[in-house]
Amino acid sequence: MAVKVDGFEWDQGNWPKCGKHGVPRDEIEALFENGPAVYPDSAHSQSEERMLAIGKAASGRFILVAFTLRRTNDEARIRPISARYMRRKEIEHYEQQQQIETAAPPQR
Repeated sequence: MAVKVDGFEWDQGNWPKCGKHGVPRDEIEALFENGPAVYPDSAHSQSEERMLAIGKAASGRFILVAFTLRRTNDEARIRPISARYMRRKEIEHYEQQQQIETAAPPQR
């Protein structure tokens, strides 16, 4: 399901947590512009639905962003919750999953 997103929600609640791992705000935003893989994050979705976005930054490094969508006044904004560069083992696992999904026959 595609959702029209009207921007990002940044404040003193989420930016310090995202920035502490050294991922610049512009790289986080660019990740979403480049069509990341998005997965549900049901383990952390107690009070609101959270998702994980995975993709490559312009620098070539893989980024993992936990986020939620905030809807107000007919607008949907991405609210990043945390962001970090992925570890080698995580990247290998992600790439293997991508290969499996690409090679799988379409579901009927």
